[in-house]
This record gives sequence, structure tokens and C-alpha cells, in this order.
Amino acid sequence: MEHTVFLGQQAWQYRNESQQKPPRQLQSTAQLNAAQLLQAAREGIATVWTGDFYQAKQLLAALKKRTAPKHKPCADPREAFHKYRLAQSQHSRLANMLLLPVNADYRIDLPRAPDVQAALQAVYGTASDTPFLLPLNQLLGFIGAYEWQKKGVWMDALQANIHVPFGVFSPIRGEYVELVRQAAAQSQARTAMDIGTGSGVLAAMLAKHSAACITATDNNPRAVACATDNIARLGLSSRVRVQMQDLFANESADLIVCNPPWLPARPTSAIETALYDPDHAMLHALLHNAGRHLNDGGELWIVMSDLAEHLGLRAADDLQNWFAQTGWRVKSSLHTTPRHAKAQNTHDPLAFARGRETTTLYCLERA
Repeated sequence: MEHTVFLGQQAWQYRNESQQKPPRQLQSTAQLNAAQLLQAAREGIATVWTGDFYQAKQLLAALKKRTAPKHKPCADPREAFHKYRLAQSQHSRLANMLLLPVNADYRIDLPRAPDVQAALQAVYGTASDTPFLLPLNQLLGFIGAYEWQKKGVWMDALQANIHVPFGVFSPIRGEYVELVRQAAAQSQARTAMDIGTGSGVLAAMLAKHSAACITATDNNPRAVACATDNIARLGLSSRVRVQMQDLFANESADLIVCNPPWLPARPTSAIETALYDPDHAMLHALLHNAGRHLNDGGELWIVMSDLAEHLGLRAADDLQNWFAQTGWRVKSSLHTTPRHAKAQNTHDPLAFARGRETTTLYCLERA
């Protein structure tokens, strides 16, 4: 998000990838300690750092240590989840109150500042028309994401890397990709749609193991560019077409696949829309409208976790009821348990739910 903020009489463009409100006031300094920075941040005053870059990193680390969420046990799973989200949001807001000035050419004119042009171009595209202020916390995230983008995420099911830029959900939870691979190996579908394609990993999986012609859709421009790039890297451009589209392309197919957001909560940034969706709006739209885009005898595959049930955000029988209410029947299903780091972390405040999580691929047909 972009806003105009003022440092004295000077107007600055302020950028923040989250949906946080811009600071109500700015101060500029090259000398500050963590306690002073935190006090200002709590008063809504953001600090524009003009000193040494590595001192700024140390200052940010000290601030984050002071504001690290202290999660207390909570008997109510739903309340535990909302407290966790609130604590994470507050921690992020305070961390994002240390800003750096960035030139229009994406250079930072501070002592010992690294070359961040490539990392910022990966996020924002071609150079800006004007200098802007950016939270150091987010800049460090951009740098880390850029390194991961170059390296790629190895997918066993594809025997290839998927390259994911900042702002696009990374398929680090490979277990759901493996579920689609298993189902695709048994599918006779010749045409398919991958709804909310993100990195394009499921579209690539379908092209490798099942359908000959796939349309992949997403309403996030970064995801569309990312998926297009990954499909080209894998040599699948002749079989997979990526479209900027909200849900369905204007066509029908033998198979529709979707990995919708799993948790019914409000996202706080664009990338969180892959995880959080209020009231399961995307899932309901999918169930209500997919039948219009399926050929006779076609199937709808939905990959869902039951984490929302363990967090008290969805009743155990809700999914089955929604399927029935919209005219779908479960033809078959595949199940797996998560293997990512959070699932193994007993100190995670949501470990009580993550440790019981199951991910399921539902193969649905018209009832």
C-alpha cells in the first residue's frame, strides 16, 4: 500500500505491503536506542533512520526482541487463535515503524547499505518515479524472499524447483502437492482448470501427470507473473495457459482443482489471502459455481486442511454439509499429515491444533 506522509514540510511516499495504517507522525535521526524507538512507535511516531545501515538492523533486532509476543495458554481454541493473530499483528506494526529512505533508483544512501536494487525490482518492478520510505523490517523480508526466489523450492512431486517471489505463497507445504500428484496419476481428464494458481505448482503437476490442456487463473498480478515464469521454466507453456482472472476462466473443463484458503479470518496483507479468507468466501463461490464450468462427468478437486476445525473456526461437519447443500458428493478422498516445521514445533502457541491437523484432497462429483 502507498500513502503520502510528511517529515516536517517534506512529503514522502510511504510504502507498506501490509494493510497497516501509515504512521501519524515521522521523526528523523541517526542516533536512537531501542527503548526510545519503541516508545515513539507506541505513540504512532515512525523513525526515519539516516545513520549506519547495520546499526539500523541491530536496532530493529533489539526492538523485535522487546516486543516478541508472549503467548499465554488459553483453554478456548478460537480465543487462542484470535489472540495469536492479534499479537502477531501488534508485533508487526511496531517492527514496521523503523523506516529507511529509498531513492527512486532503488538505492539506499546510508553508510554500509547493501545493494538492494534487484530485490526491490523483484517486488515493485521497474524503478520508481520518486523516492519513498520503506520499513526496514519489510526490506529485510524482500531481500530474503529474493534469495529464495533465485534458489527456488524443490518439489519432489515435480522433480524440479518452483521459483516464488515476494507476495506469492510458496509451496513449502509440499504434502498437498503430493496429494494432487497421487490423484492426477489416476485421472483421465484431458482438460483442467487450476483456480487460484499462485506459483503455478498444481497446474504444472496436472500437466506432468494428467490433463493435456490446463488453464490456470489467479487475481493477483504477482501470482500470474510467477506462475507464467514457472510454467515456462518447466517447458509447459504449450499446455498451460495462465490468466488474470477471479476464479473461473470463460470455458469448461473435465477437471477443476483448487487449494483455497484454509482459515476463515481476515488477511492483513496480499500474501495472506492464500491462507485467510473471511467466512470461507472463496470456497463457497467455488462450490456454488464450479458445476457450470465442468464438462459432463467432470470432477472438482478441493484441497483443504482441517486446522480450522481444531481451532474452533469451523464445525467438524461443515464441509460435508456445504458439499451436500451445493449438490456435490465425495467420490473419493486422499489424506496426509503436515510435515512442515510449525507442525513439529511444540512451542508454537497453536501446537495443540497443528499437531492434530490433517490435509485432505476431496474428489467431488455432481450428486
